[in-house]
Amino acid sequence: MTSETYDLKTVLRRAVSTLKKAGIEDAAADSRILAAENFGLRREDMLRSPDMLLDCVSVSAFGRSIARRAAHEPVSRILGRREFRSLDFEIGPATLDPRPDSETIVDAVLDIAADMKPDLRVLDIGTGSGCLLLSILHELPAAHGVGTDIDAGAIACAGCNAHALGLAGRVEFRRTNWVDGVDGPFEIILSNPPYIRTGDIPGLASEVAKYDPTVALDGGWDGLDAYRALSTCISPIVAPAGAVVLEIGAGQEADVETIFTSTGFDLAGKRADLAGRNRAMIFGRTPRSNG
Repeated sequence: MTSETYDLKTVLRRAVSTLKKAGIEDAAADSRILAAENFGLRREDMLRSPDMLLDCVSVSAFGRSIARRAAHEPVSRILGRREFRSLDFEIGPATLDPRPDSETIVDAVLDIAADMKPDLRVLDIGTGSGCLLLSILHELPAAHGVGTDIDAGAIACAGCNAHALGLAGRVEFRRTNWVDGVDGPFEIILSNPPYIRTGDIPGLASEVAKYDPTVALDGGWDGLDAYRALSTCISPIVAPAGAVVLEIGAGQEADVETIFTSTGFDLAGKRADLAGRNRAMIFGRTPRSNG
């Protein structure tokens, strides 16, 4: 690398061109986000001073970020963080990249919680970055939560996010398989489990197939393995009037309903995502007489 300097607009123009050639749809927006991060600039700085000169070391680092994005690595992976419900979450190789559609789960939980006692207990199974559970606790100041994950890296990431958001005193993260060793009861249990069919994973977008952890995607040959496991393991720890909120994949409604109703749950509702597709299913238990 030479000691040559570069102006911002030229560097951005080249970056946009590189990303467009790689088939990146939001090439200009992604270039600006990565430039802001690498050069320590705000959007208004870039608009106000397009001719500012940049040193070669910073430009080289920016070039590496652009190369990663050109390989279809998500911007959030490059930055190591993702905004979710206006909160900033650290993410890593062991966690899913949170997506806006998963806010459907949070909305459903908050609606259910409105009719429950304030100091309820919430369990998030397969917590990943902790974004779902921590977003819920952020909006329910008297609630406490437990998040489980089988991956130590995910648990560490979730713990860091809890501390950063000032929620560490109301949440516990445990490395365990599903709910092994977890004591109830919980008023609300939620999960965004792996639900992609094993054979469908190679056909997913590169941003997902290459960079999301396979263990968080792979739901078995029919995509339903996690639901079968959850339907039995959570039964002893859900409160009598509690609710179970699950994210589901496309076309899985009938199968998931059958799995849960066959293990003593009742379908209490569904919630659509931003595209109008049912994304969350809510299960409860209807009190039954002993007579």
